[in-house]
Parts: sequence; C-alpha cells; structure tokens
Amino acid sequence: MKTAEPPLKVLSGKGLWLELEGGQHIMDLISSWWVNLHGHSHPDIAKAIYDQSLNLEHVIFAGFTHDPAEQLSARLLPHLPDNLDHIFFSDNGSTAVEVALKMAWQYWANRGDTGRKTFIGFEGSYHGDTLGAMSAGSRSIFSQVFGKLMFDAEYVPYPSTFLNDPDVEQKEADCLRAVSNLLLKDPERYAGLIIEPLVQGAGGMRMCRPEFLQKLDRVLKDHQILLIYDEVMTGFGRTGDWFASIKSQTQPDLMCLSKGITGGFLPLSVTACNEEIYQAFYSDDPLKTLYHGHSYTANPLGCAAGLASLSLLEEDPGRFRNMHHEHLGFAHELADSPVAKNIRLCGTILAMDIVTGDEEGYLNQVSGTIKKLALERNMLLRPLGNTLYLMPPYCITSDELQRVYNGIHDILGRI
Repeated sequence: MKTAEPPLKVLSGKGLWLELEGGQHIMDLISSWWVNLHGHSHPDIAKAIYDQSLNLEHVIFAGFTHDPAEQLSARLLPHLPDNLDHIFFSDNGSTAVEVALKMAWQYWANRGDTGRKTFIGFEGSYHGDTLGAMSAGSRSIFSQVFGKLMFDAEYVPYPSTFLNDPDVEQKEADCLRAVSNLLLKDPERYAGLIIEPLVQGAGGMRMCRPEFLQKLDRVLKDHQILLIYDEVMTGFGRTGDWFASIKSQTQPDLMCLSKGITGGFLPLSVTACNEEIYQAFYSDDPLKTLYHGHSYTANPLGCAAGLASLSLLEEDPGRFRNMHHEHLGFAHELADSPVAKNIRLCGTILAMDIVTGDEEGYLNQVSGTIKKLALERNMLLRPLGNTLYLMPPYCITSDELQRVYNGIHDILGRI
C-alpha cells in the first residue's frame, strides 16, 4: 500500500469500456483479472441474476438442491471432456483447486493407499492464494513468506514456448523425462500432478503445446497417477476452444473452473471429476465423506449468471474461436521488434516479453511504465513484470483490436 499508485476509481462499465472518475473511458484489455468474457454489464446476465433474485437468492446446499445448480451442471458437463461426470461447487479458483487436491489425496486414502501424499507441479505455476493452492504451485514472491506453513511438492520444468521456438521439442522431452524419473523412482509416493494446461497465467503467460499435454496425459495414465487441470483461467474459450482440455484432446481426472464461469459477474467455481474418483467417496463409511463446504456453495444467483453466460458462448463461439487469427497477424508484425521477444499466443491470449536490460520477472519495473503509457492511450494493460499480454473480453471488435495493436506499437516505440 505504501508504494502503490493511487487506485483508479471506476464509475461504470459497458462492454469493453470502463468509465473512470473524471470522465476518462478506457478499454479493459485484461478482462478485469481474466473473469469478464462478454463485456461489462451484459444485459442478458444482469437480467438472469435479477430474475433469479426474485425467486430464490440463496439456500444452504447441504441436503438441498435447486434448479439453477442442477441446470448449470447439466449444461456444463457436455462441454467438458467426456470422462468427467460429476460436479462439485465452491466459491473461487483457489477453492476449486483446494477441492481437487483434497479429492485426489482422499481418493487414494479411501482406497487404502495412504502413502500417496505428494503432488507434482511445474516451475512457474500458480494455483491460488490459499495454503493448499500455494503449496501445489511453484514457490514465488506470492508464497515466499508462508513457506513454513506449506506442504512439500515436487516441481518439474514447464516447457514454455513461443512462435518459431527451435528448442520446443527438447524442452518437452526434458520435462517428460523429469516426470517419468519421479514416477519410476517412487511410484507409490504421488497422489497426482497439477498443471495449468496450455497457459500458465500469473507465472507470465507462459505457453505449452497441445502435443506436450497429450504426451503428459499418456505418461500419467501409464503410471496410474491422477491428472489435475487447473483451468480457472484457461476455461470458457480463453484458449480458442471451450477448454484447454478440449483443444488438446486430453482427459484430466479432475478439472478446476472459475473466473469466467459467470461471465465476470459473481464468484462461483466448479471442480469436476470422473466416475472412478466419485465412487471412492460413495460409501456407508462417514470417514470416506469429502468434508468440504462453503456457505455460498452453488449460490443460485451465481448459477443463474453461469447459465446466461453459457448461453452467450453457445450462441456465438466464433467470438472466442476467431480472435487467434487477428492476434497472429499482429504477432507477425512484431517479429522484427527489438523490444518484444518470445511472442506467443493461444486463442484469445497474446503475450510477449519486453527487453529491458534488467532482471526479468514479476518485479521488473517496466510494468509501471507500460501501465502509464497505456492509460494515456485509454487502454487498461497490467503487465506481469516485463511480460505484456492481452486478454480482452470477447465483445471486442476488429476495429477496436486494431486500435489496441496500434497503441502497443506506439508504447513499444516509447520504451
């Protein structure tokens, strides 16, 4: 708080645009921390929440159910990998991950295999700010102070790649070898592996290929290790398909969803699992119960927003499928830039690393410069250190995208 810039006060939002106190209008090019899919204040989602609030705003979800939760489950499951059959509701991305970790751990314990207590994660990963989610993620500035509170995990390299990367296959081979070596050395130790599929978000929009995920999926299935996908950020069209799992044609055992699930209106999250995991908890023994719940689990207003958002996605999937082509054209324009390197894109997400001469990473000071230059051009950008990225809502038009590309060209020239 001492070193932060004064916060910008937002008066209203409409579509791509935010109105600030003082009258300036800026384009929200990061979808307000990656949650906003369809633009701000979308009337269809607002109406769905209003209509639901007149009927049932909330009810305890322990021993009760209601139409919005049942309908959202039924509508969502067909879009997920076909091995995922069951939905567990919670509140946000971190808790969706916590639930997945607890499910994975207890799955083995319920089967009588109590030695599987270690998770495999990836260098550069981020899964949330609760203790379990931090423990499964790579150690970083976000979690450093809590190191003594977190459980241990094993980490392997993430095969981060970019356009025309000559070393991508070697990176993938090194990563798969590291995973295989862990599993061969002590196969009874591991409860599961967790990954942000296709794109690591907070770690710097680092991207891997679908081909890598397919190979990783096969390795884990060969060793009968649970695969957990953290699709909190990559879900609901961000990668250019409904989910990274669908784009990569892989089948995780557990899958975490949040952020865009309500179109950016309300907190809600889902952890999906397969039938085998569900059956490990389906027992007369009370100790095999998954004792996890939240006051606002499956909140009807959030579920109503989720249903409205799903309808918008189903009506026009081209909005998230086609943005990749426009980003690709801009990426080619940047190919010779002396300032932008490691240019990469995946669906609606475009990222690049800015060459500054200083240490790379989250604390690189060029982020503050870019924020200010962007605001001067009525753009909301929030670089991750020296990683500049775009993740706009799907309502952005081609003309608006071109305006953004021109603005970034200008900013790179100023840097």
